[in-house]
Amino acid sequence: MSRPAGREPRRLTRWWRRRSLRTRLTVIAATAITVSVFVAFQVGIELLNWELQDTAENQLRVDSRFLATNAERAGLAQVQLPPYPGSGRLVRVILPDGSTRTPAGQPALPPVSEHAGRVAQGGSADLMEWNDSDGYFIYTLRAGDGAVQVAGVADDDNPITEFGLGMLLIGLLCVVGGALVGLTVARTGLAPIDRLTAAAVRVAHTRDLDADIPDEGGGEIRRLIQSINDMLAALRDSRRAQRLLAEDAAHELKTPLTSLRLNVELLIRLDRRGTLDSALPAESRTRLLNDLGAQVAELSALAAELTDLARGDVSDESTELLDLADVVVAAATRARSRVPDIEVALDVTSVWVSGRPAALQRAVLNLIDNAGKWSPADQPVQVRLRAEGASAVLEVDDAGPGIDAADVPRVFDRFYRADSARALPGSGLGLSIVQRVVDAHGGRTTVARSARGGALLRVDLPAAAPPAPIARLTAGEDTAER
Repeated sequence: MSRPAGREPRRLTRWWRRRSLRTRLTVIAATAITVSVFVAFQVGIELLNWELQDTAENQLRVDSRFLATNAERAGLAQVQLPPYPGSGRLVRVILPDGSTRTPAGQPALPPVSEHAGRVAQGGSADLMEWNDSDGYFIYTLRAGDGAVQVAGVADDDNPITEFGLGMLLIGLLCVVGGALVGLTVARTGLAPIDRLTAAAVRVAHTRDLDADIPDEGGGEIRRLIQSINDMLAALRDSRRAQRLLAEDAAHELKTPLTSLRLNVELLIRLDRRGTLDSALPAESRTRLLNDLGAQVAELSALAAELTDLARGDVSDESTELLDLADVVVAAATRARSRVPDIEVALDVTSVWVSGRPAALQRAVLNLIDNAGKWSPADQPVQVRLRAEGASAVLEVDDAGPGIDAADVPRVFDRFYRADSARALPGSGLGLSIVQRVVDAHGGRTTVARSARGGALLRVDLPAAAPPAPIARLTAGEDTAER
């Protein structure tokens, strides 16, 4: 049963990915050296072969000229041919009639080729041939009315073979050396990563985020260590913020929970005694139940705000280009529906920003709710939105008593409530959420005193260019007005 063609490459890929980085570097180094040695071996063999062949051909030419000179002096038929030494070169004389002469005892050469015959007949001056079947280099040189030939036998046991064996041995040694060098380089180069891994494992086991990893190495390793240290610092800040949030939440929840528990225990105790109706008149019972409802509503609002605040900047809501005027109008509508007694006066113009609609609407709603707590019943909360330079400016002011100078620096702190606000409903988280949303959008919040004597809370957000169709329409309207 045959395997699919693509299975083996995938299996090899999975095997390679399972190897450690040290093993990969070792294999890569050994492979690179092996390929380099193989290429050098092939190039060396070719160069040596060319050099030896060129030397052999030059020697054949020299011997042929010497024999041709003697043949021209003594004649092709009478020239004395050197005796065959038993190995090495072979000679032959081609007479004008096409017959040949060879030394006694010399092995027979291949028949005279057609091209060599043309040299003997004066067709060309010389010719170098390679006979594949017998392994001869044959050089033919014109001499008198014929030609002389000198042949050399290709020797398998030549310097190329010795050179090849030497290069093979050197290549094997280089491969082994390359593997050792690769292993050494991998160990040395990855030593900082090993220490980094050990430190990360130690932090994971001990949960000790205060242990910074020593900054060592250089280049990419140093940047990696610095990035991990920055991540640990961010985790420390996050853990510290979570701990403070939990402590503040426990503190803020203690009072309403205690009050709620006491009221519920009172109702249970009176009900068990059967004296609920006599001990609590209808008016007192109604007031107690209203208090319980208000306390439950306060706890629900506090829980919702804690959840929103604990999420930090983590949100599935995507950033989009939006008209902040639409967000402000929607927030004002929600504020009126939640608290019908709040009167909101809007003075908004279209200003485009890049942001998260729900988060921005929550921030504006918190600003309006905060102002509504302080504004007298006959004085509306004024909400103004305009473009100012490269910013979208949102102002919310009330006609209340304003914020004391001592409280201004802590207005946006979590759970902070001024002494004058202790009796009012709220958790002290609303403006903190506003601060977080504005910071996430790259904006700025400030507190001042309004012209009506109350508090003026201002939000500056980076403005964005409106969409192209809106921009063209606005440009057309401006042109028409001019």
